[in-house]
Amino acid sequence: MSSKSRKRGRKSPARELSAGGVVVRGEDVVVIVPTRRASDGSSVLALPKGHIDPGETALEAAEREVREETGIVAEPVQQLGEARYWYRRDGQTIPKSVSFFLFTYVSGDTADHDDEVEEARWITLKDAQTELSHTAEREMVTRAVAHLEEQRKDR
Repeated sequence: MSSKSRKRGRKSPARELSAGGVVVRGEDVVVIVPTRRASDGSSVLALPKGHIDPGETALEAAEREVREETGIVAEPVQQLGEARYWYRRDGQTIPKSVSFFLFTYVSGDTADHDDEVEEARWITLKDAQTELSHTAEREMVTRAVAHLEEQRKDR
């Protein structure tokens, strides 16, 4: 806690932990438009992700969030890394860490997403690298592409 926080008697908010997925089917990746808008009111194009529930691993949370938010069942390939950022809620700055995993599509239909999502759809990996709203998520797609290219070389 910083000295300023101590002086005001407020504790820093705990870091939120979440997990999410880069789900690939051929040259496409599944993305979502959450019902929750950006702070300026605009819609967001994002990767599926959400909180890690008690007793759940980051990978289990990522698989569950992919299924809930996109209607897709996916198989894990590897961990891609962690995105760290801050966001504002109720006047507070909240630190957040999201563990991302690369998945391959198994089954499901994007029309089967939950009510936290306005739309789930497939876009090209190339488009995702420029169109996702958040830099950290674009970076996770870039890492997924690098891994997939490396796999192709090894065949």
